Amino acid sequence: MFIERFIRYLQFEKRLSPNTVTAYRKDLEQFFVFLQTSDADIQNVEHQHVRAWMVELMDQGIESKTINRKISCLRSFYKFLQREELIQFNPMIQVKGPKIPRRLPVIITEQKMDSLLDGVHVFTEDFSGYRDRLIIELLYGTGIRLSELLNLKEEDFNRYEQYIKVLGKRNKQRIIPVNSSLATLIENYINLKQNQGFDIKSSGLIVTNDGRDVYPRFIYRKVKLILSVVSTHKKRSPHILRHSFATSLLNRGADLNAIKELLGHSSLAATQVYTHNSVEKLKLIYKQAHPKA
Repeated sequence: MFIERFIRYLQFEKRLSPNTVTAYRKDLEQFFVFLQTSDADIQNVEHQHVRAWMVELMDQGIESKTINRKISCLRSFYKFLQREELIQFNPMIQVKGPKIPRRLPVIITEQKMDSLLDGVHVFTEDFSGYRDRLIIELLYGTGIRLSELLNLKEEDFNRYEQYIKVLGKRNKQRIIPVNSSLATLIENYINLKQNQGFDIKSSGLIVTNDGRDVYPRFIYRKVKLILSVVSTHKKRSPHILRHSFATSLLNRGADLNAIKELLGHSSLAATQVYTHNSVEKLKLIYKQAHPKA
């Protein structure tokens, strides 16, 4: 009962994305399964129970970042219960998540992306080839998230003003400009798509070979396969292209606040992680060029 009330709160008051709501539900269900092995229930949980769960997760080899996300879920849940006067004391006040080691975002260099998009013949000249190229060009050319790509509609593209409308986290809409070549690619793709004669009409911009809505695993597979042509990184996900987009803008002198708006970050702190890549690049140039380095 408590979970369903909280889920409705996330959906209709917080207006979180379906993916985020699903993740919160899974985290809570996992925690409540753990509670069954202890002497606590939802309403009399103490901070020791939460810490014991964290230890169990660590013993299972779960990454600190994932554990912190689960702890964040519990914080929101118990804050909600307290607000609804379903509990008197919030056990999460005395809980701190594990420290996350700082990692620089993995990126694909501009040279490799240029080679992929302009030099290497990866994409076929049929519908699927146009679609696959558009997936890569949109992720790299606009920095949108996977969920935002999945939700793009044909009407979100303004071919005259050359921008796309993106519905981001918490249903916040933003406008992202696209360059002339990407705008032409989108327009050609839409025309090609309309001539396929699909029996199933999807409202989404990106569709499968039979006209159905694409899904996260479909995009992951396409991106991983295509990036393997120019990258040996273990990580070859759509988010890598988002990192590459932001890093390229920063390296070319873009204002950090402008990058924040393009990425749809709620705070500048989330965007500042990309400055570390630029600092590392400057250090490398210094070591290579300065006689005293």
